[in-house]
Amino acid sequence: MAPFSKPETVLKQAEGLVSVGQTHAALQSLSEMFASKKFRMTPLTSLEPIMHRFIDLCVEMRKGRTAKEGLMQFKNIAQNTNVQSIEVVITRFVQLADAKVREAQEKAAVKSAVDVDDLEASETPESILLGAVSGDQNKDRTDRALVTPWLKFLWESYRTSLETLKNNARLEAIYQQIAQQAFTFCLKYSRKVEFRRLCETLRLHLSNVAKYPNQPHAINLSDPDTLQHHLETRFAQLNTSVELELWQEAFRSVEDVHNLLTMAKKAPRPAMMANYYEKLTKIFLMSGNALYHAAAWCKYYAVVVSIGGKSEEELGELAAQVLVSALAVPVGLQVEEQEELKGRNARLTSLLALTKMPTRAGLLKDALSRDVLKLSPSTIKSLYKILEVTFDPLTLCISVAPLLKQLSSQEAYSPYLPLLQKALLSRLLLQLSEVYSTIDIASLHRLVSPLREAGFEGAFDEEQIESYIMGCARRGELNIHVDHKDGVITFDDKPFMDEPSSLLENTSSETSVQPTMADLVKTRLSRIATCLHSSLAIIEPTESRDSLSPEGQAERFKSLVAAVEVERRALRLRRALVAKRRELLSELSVRKEKEETSRRAEISRREKEEEEKRKREELRRKEQERTRKEIESIKMGEAKKYAQSLVDKGILKPNDVDKLENYDTEGLITIQVAQLEKEKKELNERLRVVSKRIDHIERAYRKEERPLLAQDYQRQQEADVATFKALQEARKEATKRAHQEDLATKARLVRMMDVYHAHKEALLAKKGEEFAKKKEAARRKIEEEKEKRRKTVLKAWEEEKCRIEEEERIRREKEEEEQRQEEGINIKLRAEEERKRQEEEAERAAEEEKKRKEEEQQAALRKEREVERQAAFEKARQQQQREDEAEERRRQRAAEKEKTSTIRKPMPTSTQNGDTWRRAAPAATDRPESPAPSGAKYKVGAAQGAEWRAREKVKQQPAANPVQALHPPLPKKEEPVKDNDGFQVVSEKKPGVWRPKRGRI
Repeated sequence: MAPFSKPETVLKQAEGLVSVGQTHAALQSLSEMFASKKFRMTPLTSLEPIMHRFIDLCVEMRKGRTAKEGLMQFKNIAQNTNVQSIEVVITRFVQLADAKVREAQEKAAVKSAVDVDDLEASETPESILLGAVSGDQNKDRTDRALVTPWLKFLWESYRTSLETLKNNARLEAIYQQIAQQAFTFCLKYSRKVEFRRLCETLRLHLSNVAKYPNQPHAINLSDPDTLQHHLETRFAQLNTSVELELWQEAFRSVEDVHNLLTMAKKAPRPAMMANYYEKLTKIFLMSGNALYHAAAWCKYYAVVVSIGGKSEEELGELAAQVLVSALAVPVGLQVEEQEELKGRNARLTSLLALTKMPTRAGLLKDALSRDVLKLSPSTIKSLYKILEVTFDPLTLCISVAPLLKQLSSQEAYSPYLPLLQKALLSRLLLQLSEVYSTIDIASLHRLVSPLREAGFEGAFDEEQIESYIMGCARRGELNIHVDHKDGVITFDDKPFMDEPSSLLENTSSETSVQPTMADLVKTRLSRIATCLHSSLAIIEPTESRDSLSPEGQAERFKSLVAAVEVERRALRLRRALVAKRRELLSELSVRKEKEETSRRAEISRREKEEEEKRKREELRRKEQERTRKEIESIKMGEAKKYAQSLVDKGILKPNDVDKLENYDTEGLITIQVAQLEKEKKELNERLRVVSKRIDHIERAYRKEERPLLAQDYQRQQEADVATFKALQEARKEATKRAHQEDLATKARLVRMMDVYHAHKEALLAKKGEEFAKKKEAARRKIEEEKEKRRKTVLKAWEEEKCRIEEEERIRREKEEEEQRQEEGINIKLRAEEERKRQEEEAERAAEEEKKRKEEEQQAALRKEREVERQAAFEKARQQQQREDEAEERRRQRAAEKEKTSTIRKPMPTSTQNGDTWRRAAPAATDRPESPAPSGAKYKVGAAQGAEWRAREKVKQQPAANPVQALHPPLPKKEEPVKDNDGFQVVSEKKPGVWRPKRGRI
């Protein structure tokens, strides 16, 4: 690695290389600087010019990867100190790439114009043949050669910039700006593939934000500003995808926007949501999802109305779109597909911020509640009335055909024609099923023929009509049979016919064209009541019923009700038995089948697991054996190669190779190292001898050379003198020759001086007149300009004076108004301060009253406690006095007893037989034993009289030792000093009391 140089030096070196055409070397020198360890310590003020020059060279040479590495290094240095430097460098990088693209386009346009030799016949046979073979025109080939490389580099620059700026909260603004510029690039040049890759890149960056939230400068999506930036970028992505007609990418963009909206703490701007729902209408229309397309139009209309600012004409157009899209939803909702795509429909519902899946009836109801019908054009109103209000299946298509023809001529409604025809067929079949049980296929075609005769584009033919009918039957929207043999269509209206379970569970009156079993069950009682009422009216008219007495009518009614109840119970029981039997049989068969299937699956699974385990063991064993052999062969081969290399180097002899079969590579390396050490020592010894010999030779050369140097110096001086003289003579000769030639030229040109002077004077006179005229014209023009300038300045002064006076007047009025407002504010403030002062005084008085009451309560409590303490103290004093008296009595008894036991007999002075005198000893008595230590002379709490009876009981028990004298009575304790609150005050330090010495040894 080259040593680190100063940034200024590196920049000058790069500029010098660029000036001599060595741009590659200049870029290499700047790149090497980035790889240096000291690059991070370089100040940013020195790095910015280097980065600018580095970016220029990368763009000029289209070195995208090199630019990316340099930008990454620069970002790591500058992101903690100066974010603006990164923004400037990235912006310059993208702008230079964009400028190169525009320059290439201009060159391509010029080249295309220059290539045309004949503007009237630009297509030659050769160009036509080349275009037919290659499929490209001259301009396309020119663009591919000149523009496409720069377009690729511009796209790479956008990707590099986004990768450099990604997932950094401090670079979030420039990141979003570059992303939106990339969207503009894709839209301008119709780069659909690059747009998809750009969207995937942005999604990957956003997913990494949630995956790595703890990295430095991480993006916080809970921040409203950051989330708003991401939303704006995703909306730009959505708009670009719609413009490029990339509907799948547009749907993914909608999901991205929805995911960000769910994270937002506050609702986005209504204008943004209007754009969101508008793009959803286009996406759902292109996908053919009429239901959600109509729901998106309803949401869009609601947002636009809440924003306001639309004229009545614009609101009428929007209302027509909402109503037409709702009418274009077929009456049936494809029940089976809905069940299969339940998850997808849930996603679409959440994208529209709906709580449940929309329905055709619900959309129409919502549209009518928003006065959409009132704002719609007359054509749309008529279409709604025919499809939703009137009931005339025979003239339905005749009435609708002119309206559809009018709608086909309008670009806004032409995409709805296929959907409106499906809705029309659904409504026609519904009305026919309510009137007829069978209908000829030819009659149905005649009823639909007005649609084809209307002549609008996209009218259904007979095959499409039949295909739609069969599709409705397959999905369960119609209970029909098509009989091509007889050419009739039969509408099945059997209330107890077998139907798929999906229909029983999902079909409703709102989602099917023809009433289903669920509808029949819901309306069964009402239909039975209606039928019974009609039958009763026919069997027994009103006159005959009126002839019966009330008692007879009541009896008849009771009998009928009882019969109906009996029949109902029997029917219910029979149905329950049949259903139970069928359920038990099906459960039994299903259970047996499941058990057999699970048993076979378990056996098969065990066999398969054992076989796989055996194969894995065998494969593992073979793999281990193969690996071991390969390792041994590799080691042996390496050892042989290494030994052969040692032989080639001369370290080993060929005969020694066979003796080294047991040596491994490490042993051979040890041998080689020893041999190299030996050769190194020999080489050093030879070099020492050679250097010594060279020193002696050089000394001999210099000794012989010394006398010859003086002679060589003398020869050089003589040669220099001779050369100088020769040069001087040659210079003199050349000067003389040039002087002679100049004299001859002067003599030859002297005769032309008169003509020269005359011509010169004529030219001066002519030019002088022209100069005088121009000077006069310039003077007049200057005077005119001065006058104009004077008038302009005077006018400006007047205007400025008027403006200043007007501003002064406005300022005075404003100051007066502010003064009045300030006075009003001061009055309010003084009133507010007075009110606050009064409130504070009232609060202070209340606090003082409260404090006084608390002090009185505390004084009463202290007084009560003092009385209690005095009573307790008096009681303790009396108890102590009684104890002292008892102790005095015990002391007197002990003294009397001791006095009687110590009386001695007289001591004789000598023995009776005249022996030696001995001290007379008292009579032997029992040896007094030392009394056992009694209890503590003073027990804590005695002064207060605690446990007095217990201590007296212990004292009265018989003891083996005599009772010792107790201490004198305790002195009367002084009452401790107490403060006002009843707490004892700590006394001052008393002499003679031991206290611990902290910190001393």
